[in-house]
Amino acid sequence: MPLVLVPAARWPRWVDNFTSSHGGAALCVDDGALVGRAQDGSHFVAHLPFAMPYDGPAEAAALVAAAEPPARWGVLLVRKGGFAVARMDGAEMVEHKIGQRHVQGRTKAGGQSQQRFARRRDNQARQAYEAAAEHAVRILDGAAPVITGGDHGAVDAVLADPRLTRVTVVGPWLPVPDPRRAVLDQSIADAQAIQVEVANA
Repeated sequence: MPLVLVPAARWPRWVDNFTSSHGGAALCVDDGALVGRAQDGSHFVAHLPFAMPYDGPAEAAALVAAAEPPARWGVLLVRKGGFAVARMDGAEMVEHKIGQRHVQGRTKAGGQSQQRFARRRDNQARQAYEAAAEHAVRILDGAAPVITGGDHGAVDAVLADPRLTRVTVVGPWLPVPDPRRAVLDQSIADAQAIQVEVANA
């Protein structure tokens, strides 16, 4: 089922729209999530952010009340072109760092030139990931859970730093472009959203 990120403040309206669009729906709590089943066979499964299980009433408003962010958490976004890392205190960002690094693009040259460009590109990428790891170690210290995004290989390279072994990564994965401040701000909002899997009949 496709995943939709719904800001908590808009969740009751989202449920109302789903219910009216599908001829009514019954809500229940199942396996730590709020489930809605419509009369036409459509359904949704709504999970709290930060991999928190839900065990409250089968009501949209109750899910919103339970969607508070933890006291300490973080965001780590990495691509070859840059990184962004932030530590959060609830909904407030208390520290962050955004960095851009030039990593040479691929070349059409062949032979030794191509190999030389490839080595240079790999070295530039490694230096960029090392820089991101240094800031992640400092900013994410004690911040759990952490939401990640960008490029899977780049994030894995940063998290391979042994000083980051205590980082607890939770979903959703955020497939963001090169991290800039606007991208980081949107990622922070997405991390706090209710995660909804929807199947329309």
